[in-house]
Amino acid sequence: MSIALRQVSKRFGGVAAVKEVSFTVNEGELVALLGPSGCGKTTVLRMIAGLELPTAGDIWVRGQRVNDLSVRQRNIGFVFQSYALFKNMTVFRNIAFGLKVKKWKPADLRQRVTEMLQLFGLEGLEHRYPHQLSGGQRQRVAIARALAPKPGVLLLDEPFGAVDAKIRQELREWLVRLHHDLNVTTLFVTHDQEEAMEVASRIVIFSGGRLEQMGTPREVYEAPANEFVARFIGVMNVLEMEVRGGVARLGELEFPAPHHAESQRLRVGFRPYAVQISPDLEQYRYPAVLRHTFFLGIMLRLELELPSGLTVRARMTKEEYAHLGLEDGRPVSFQIRQYRVLATETAPLTPEVAASYAAPPTFGEHI
Repeated sequence: MSIALRQVSKRFGGVAAVKEVSFTVNEGELVALLGPSGCGKTTVLRMIAGLELPTAGDIWVRGQRVNDLSVRQRNIGFVFQSYALFKNMTVFRNIAFGLKVKKWKPADLRQRVTEMLQLFGLEGLEHRYPHQLSGGQRQRVAIARALAPKPGVLLLDEPFGAVDAKIRQELREWLVRLHHDLNVTTLFVTHDQEEAMEVASRIVIFSGGRLEQMGTPREVYEAPANEFVARFIGVMNVLEMEVRGGVARLGELEFPAPHHAESQRLRVGFRPYAVQISPDLEQYRYPAVLRHTFFLGIMLRLELELPSGLTVRARMTKEEYAHLGLEDGRPVSFQIRQYRVLATETAPLTPEVAASYAAPPTFGEHI
């Protein structure tokens, strides 16, 4: 493994910013640290870099415990959210900075900087200053500077937060290609779920200083560990239901709940894509009225209102919508093809129940 955190905690005075976090990153992985503002993800990144010291626990980088090592001794490249380029230095000198600190020979330094300029598409910009560059170019210079000394690990703190949406999308694609070419173990912090899902091979999700779940984008989306992850990753319908006779019920909706006690309250979640709609009122189990359709480009988001007043969100392509001949205000029928019982802090799942929901039901299963 390339990075390992073992029961790492960090306190700032009386505030616990990180609470007993443990995870590992394999050699060559591209991993996202994801969560809302103030959840502890940047503090974790800074502790790995050596910019903050853990209050408790151990941090290992490439087989070496680094708690007591300085930033320079850890051989880690760090890119700050603000880029932190030296305003009075040209692009060439910015990229060369770490090499000068490490006392590279002038000929080797120039060769390495030239390689980085070519790799990052910065040829012809080496004599410019940061204020003469676009946001995307400044970001590439910052990453080139971090990678120039050949670090064992690259850490990026909100790497695309300071550029507009179009440039951000281009930089995401560029980072994936760069990582594929260089195969450097990379961790990046983001609060953007779509960015993490698109770029990372695995995602570490934080909330309130705790690690909630780590997994591939598909795993955290299709099999969220708890309600926080389910709500934070993508969109999910979450209903608080009561178990009666082995069935969780709310209004017209019913879900099998054989492992739960009578009168127990639990949360059931299902993604909008799991809601299957038909204009034929007899085709599916539940009746509803299509109240609103929201255009999202290739996809449409639909809001269904049940007779009891419950609202369910669905999602489909515009082609499917047109094929079905759906219209706002029209009655429809629907079914839910996938669902999960969600763990919460007050109602964690027992091992038996968790095992029964380890994978969602297959598509086509009527509920």
